[in-house]
Amino acid sequence: MALALFDLDNTLLAGDSDYLWGVFLAEQGLVDKDIYEKENQRFYDEYKQGKLDIMEFLAFSLKPLADNDLGTLLSLREKFLQSIIQPLMSPASFELIEKHKQQGDTLLVITATNSFVTAPIVEAFGIPNLLATEPEKTPEGYTGRVAGTPCFQDGKVIRLNEWMKENNCNLDNSWFYSDSRNDLPLLEIVANPVAVDPDDHLRETASKRGWPVISLREQAKKQG
Repeated sequence: MALALFDLDNTLLAGDSDYLWGVFLAEQGLVDKDIYEKENQRFYDEYKQGKLDIMEFLAFSLKPLADNDLGTLLSLREKFLQSIIQPLMSPASFELIEKHKQQGDTLLVITATNSFVTAPIVEAFGIPNLLATEPEKTPEGYTGRVAGTPCFQDGKVIRLNEWMKENNCNLDNSWFYSDSRNDLPLLEIVANPVAVDPDDHLRETASKRGWPVISLREQAKKQG
């Protein structure tokens, strides 16, 4: 079976769940709104420019998991999924996922956004496998630190290689769908790289290398 790999934010989703989770936390009063929104935007801009310091960002983005009661976080995550994320899940994304299911491919989302945020989103898409940045957790709760290799840039390749070894898979006839220049390390090693609503840098790279460019956003739901 071939691997069908999907980036999540701005690829399957018509938005960035990591950034939007930060906005949502500020709106819910769990973090200082003015300070958090300014830093959240700075990190998002650096990500889009391909200049993000992932460890600095994770120290920022994982802190609310350590600072708040897990029950409160889980309740807010459900509200976030229903009110913010579901409107960003387009019919075109579900159609693409279904196409690969019908082909008998092994589906996996590979995302830099932490698994606390992304696990229920990936489940809602009906994809059984997830590689995400993992927040460190002890019996007492989240620590605010990252566990293992962040699933970002070259880290996606590292994490995927580990996963393939554990699951006896390879990249023969593999697919990877992404919007971002940050995913070039993985796009360059799969059999079928596909640029999805790409940023300018990835669009230019895809054009030069003859990679397909598609859109999953044209059918995005309009709600709210």
